[in-house]
Amino acid sequence: MKSRVIFYIVFVGVMSLSFATGCGQKDTNEVVVYVSEDQVFSEPIFRDFEAETGIKVKAVYDTEETKSTGVMNRLIGEMHNPQADVYWANEPIRAIVLKQKGISEQYFSPNAEGIPANFKDPQGYWTGFSARARVLIVSEEGLIYQTPTSIFTYTDDIWKTKGVMANPLFGTTTSWIAALFTVWGDERARDFMKRMKENGTKVSTSNGESTMLVVNNEFLFSVVDSDDATNAMRNGKPVWQIYPDQEEGELGCLVLPNATVLIKGGPNPENGRKLIDYLLSPQTERKLAFADCAQIPLHKGVETPNDVITIGKLKLMKVDFEAVARKLQEIQPYLKEWVGY
Repeated sequence: MKSRVIFYIVFVGVMSLSFATGCGQKDTNEVVVYVSEDQVFSEPIFRDFEAETGIKVKAVYDTEETKSTGVMNRLIGEMHNPQADVYWANEPIRAIVLKQKGISEQYFSPNAEGIPANFKDPQGYWTGFSARARVLIVSEEGLIYQTPTSIFTYTDDIWKTKGVMANPLFGTTTSWIAALFTVWGDERARDFMKRMKENGTKVSTSNGESTMLVVNNEFLFSVVDSDDATNAMRNGKPVWQIYPDQEEGELGCLVLPNATVLIKGGPNPENGRKLIDYLLSPQTERKLAFADCAQIPLHKGVETPNDVITIGKLKLMKVDFEAVARKLQEIQPYLKEWVGY
């Protein structure tokens, strides 16, 4: 009888300990983050975070070809058994998709203070930082030919067969096209896409490939992310960066911030919040401005190099990111048809 009592006490004690540790943070010394931002730019930020906090970062990265879709689809697949604590999205649209699917959790970071309201979710499901603009990258021959100032260069007969664009089914190009659909409406956006194709626009695999095609003078211009263009210029490539549609009455330039997302039910929620605070800090924005990604800080007063524009100097395309996220999903069949899948 005595042995049975001892066994029962030990059993209850072990089960209670297992329950307590299972319901809380699994490992107080790590955080798991899924990342759409390029590894070459995000990894140094994680190493600095580890050095400052002692928290180990376990990162899972997207590939260039599946940018913004690979890890997002993984998060969706794991929604009933979350493995990540944080998602570092390279734009806010897919962060909103996670919100709509109930995968993210509200978190109002103290470092979100000062970030413009249009770059963060009012309900706290995502917060933007360190943005990129969708810009025209133009070869020197293109500038001699004629200086493009608008995305309508894609449909101008003068530039027939001279433009290239990343596959609109992936990455920030998808977000850009979806934004045009929300700003213009379906009919005008479809007409623009039709005229792009008729004007001989080449489809590349990525913004990086589009940049190299312009660098190599195989095409004269492309719309890419500002980090692609600035990085090429910093490396002495014969190209120029132009912010499109900046005149009075014109469309404005689409600016896409990175976005931090806290994953609901992640294994290390407190460390997830600490990592989000770190990503949203002005210090991180400064690092990303001076890195080769040349990203635009959203906090005022952050020091930047001379070739990184401040957010206040840009005429912005006026978009509702929630509407863009809905439209992005809606137009997938159309984009597949447009690309020829």
